[in-house]
Amino acid sequence: MRATLKDVAAQANVSPKTVSNVINGSAVVSPDTRARVEAALVELDYVPNLSARGLRNGRSGVIALALPDLATAYSAETAHAFVEAAHEHGWAVQIEETGGRPHREATLLSRARARMVDGVVLNPTVADEFELPEDPQLRPAAVLLGEVPQNQLDQVTVDSDAAAYDMTMLLVRTGHRRIAVVGAALVTNTFTSILRTRGYRRALVDAGIEHDGELEIACDDWTARGGALAVAAFLDRQPPVDAFFCFTDTLAIGVLSELWRRGIRVPDDVSVAGFDDVAHGEFAAPPLTTVSFDKRVFAAEALTLLGERIADRAAPARSVTVPYQIVQRDSTRPR
Repeated sequence: MRATLKDVAAQANVSPKTVSNVINGSAVVSPDTRARVEAALVELDYVPNLSARGLRNGRSGVIALALPDLATAYSAETAHAFVEAAHEHGWAVQIEETGGRPHREATLLSRARARMVDGVVLNPTVADEFELPEDPQLRPAAVLLGEVPQNQLDQVTVDSDAAAYDMTMLLVRTGHRRIAVVGAALVTNTFTSILRTRGYRRALVDAGIEHDGELEIACDDWTARGGALAVAAFLDRQPPVDAFFCFTDTLAIGVLSELWRRGIRVPDDVSVAGFDDVAHGEFAAPPLTTVSFDKRVFAAEALTLLGERIADRAAPARSVTVPYQIVQRDSTRPR
């Protein structure tokens, strides 16, 4: 017969309530006690009856996480951080890919409204006017990631404008004048691209460098291949630049590949910088200078907001900005 909560409690010499607290993450449990309970759970092969629990409290124990492109290193690291943080809340995670399509995001929000999942974390990329009820009690429990402006849902973001400004100014202070950006909007005007372009332009103004629209390399395909192809086309028509500031590390890795293919040395001939601080960038050749923020903090802040929203649908929407830092590595060098 399947082990029960009471069986686990007897095995671990604790109360059933303590076992429930460990499983659900609903209260602080000492490390020793947690270890005993987790060992008993494994030994007895305990499987919680999620259906019964859902009937009792109206919750599934599952949240949804939707990211635009699961194939990127950034999405993989972000998803990992969310899954780890969600387990601390006692949630399982359903991971979805939206492809930047608003109708997929709307579908996930409707699932949250229908209580098919307890809540949803979305990373929209373009300006979406979500069709949400005026009554906050009827809105889904949802948290948005990123820069899309809105005031109805909780949101966690990094200040892309300020970070792009700081990265551009770092390049300026180290002697770079002809600075190109990779990832400017082509057709899809993502707010990430808009804000990072805005920060780049502000830095040029403050540095007294004339803006040259030809140095804003348009690329909607924020993959390594997309970055390589965009820079290849740029280099075929433009004289050399001092630096490439790429709007993601994945784009930057594609740029490094194309520069290597052409025999252009980094950082001797040109500097390259990225954004997001993914592991692939840290271990690229050469390691990438980048904008870094703690993805574990990013996930923890989002899930804290989600938990609070599940508990109180009527509370005012909140926004949290996660701090960032510029990490200098070998892909940039003073000129």
